[in-house]
Amino acid sequence: MTELLSPFDLRGLPLKNRVVMAPMTRGRAGVDRMPNALMAEYYAQRAGAGLIITEATVISPQANGWQNTPGIYSDEQGEAWKQVVDAVHAQGTHIFLQLWHCGRASHSSFQENGELPVAPSAIKLNGEYVHTPIGKQPYETPRALETAEIGQIVEDYRQAAERAKMAGFDGVEIHAANGYLIDQFLQSKTNHRTDKYGGSIENRYRFLKEVLESVLTVWSPNMVGVRLAPNGSFNDMGSPDFRETFLYVAEQLDPYSLAYIHVMDGLGFGFHKLGEPMSLAELRSVWKGPLMGNCGYEQSTAEAAIQEGNADLIAFGRPFISNPDLVDRFANGWPLNPPADMQIWFSFEKEGYTDFPTYQASQSAV
Repeated sequence: MTELLSPFDLRGLPLKNRVVMAPMTRGRAGVDRMPNALMAEYYAQRAGAGLIITEATVISPQANGWQNTPGIYSDEQGEAWKQVVDAVHAQGTHIFLQLWHCGRASHSSFQENGELPVAPSAIKLNGEYVHTPIGKQPYETPRALETAEIGQIVEDYRQAAERAKMAGFDGVEIHAANGYLIDQFLQSKTNHRTDKYGGSIENRYRFLKEVLESVLTVWSPNMVGVRLAPNGSFNDMGSPDFRETFLYVAEQLDPYSLAYIHVMDGLGFGFHKLGEPMSLAELRSVWKGPLMGNCGYEQSTAEAAIQEGNADLIAFGRPFISNPDLVDRFANGWPLNPPADMQIWFSFEKEGYTDFPTYQASQSAV
């Protein structure tokens, strides 16, 4: 058996292999952002993974920034997630919910009363356009959060974590990557605040620290992960002091004995080119717990990362879209399905979602 396919003890949570299904926004929850049977089918199809991390799930109406993504800010949404959790658990797989606030990567058409999206600072995302309920729109300059407002967002994370626990999830992942709200606070490019949440690295980290500690009042540390993207340029990110910032963040997270940190170390999602990319090996110097790599891995490179001791787990994203039986394909040396056409990733229906054949099904159809 390869290392990648070997069992792993994730701080007491037994995983049947080290393959993780990465969180990927898929937009099948409808305008009411309600988990449903189609989503349960999708996740159950991919339950060959040792661990599934759900698509990013918004913690409040203010957190919205993507069409038809699921939420967990109402009791009804929390209840609706149970069918997804139960479908995955029936396959003997563990599942974490990813907690999300889009921050400036949103638009007033997503917001209650047409208000501006919020951010640490009033710095516009330099991007072509955002997909909104009223079509493609230019990004707007967000409203900088008042210091007094931040505590309510921290509380929104805590309540979302509580609903995730009631829904039966095995844990939660705090999305602090890819230019969304927590990442916007962490990075000097997007955080120009002069209060206790801005300026020094210690202050920029404060928001993540408060979110984490609020979630830890609900979940034990071994059931909470954090996702980081030190190399990423997605959503117009990348700060000159990225290395110093993310080494500090990983070092601060280490004493909590969290389930893992999930690092987008690969460059396939965009690289800011502000220095040598950060590697998992570099983060190993300050983070002693389980380490998950992600972004652009193939079976061979994932195997190498684990054998070399740089990673304990590898998350796969796009390969899982078109290969629901990805782990079986790895185990048997079967070829992968061709990559899915991005045009159908967000059909809002089963097309490009639950209609990809397993290897055995495709062979029997020949």
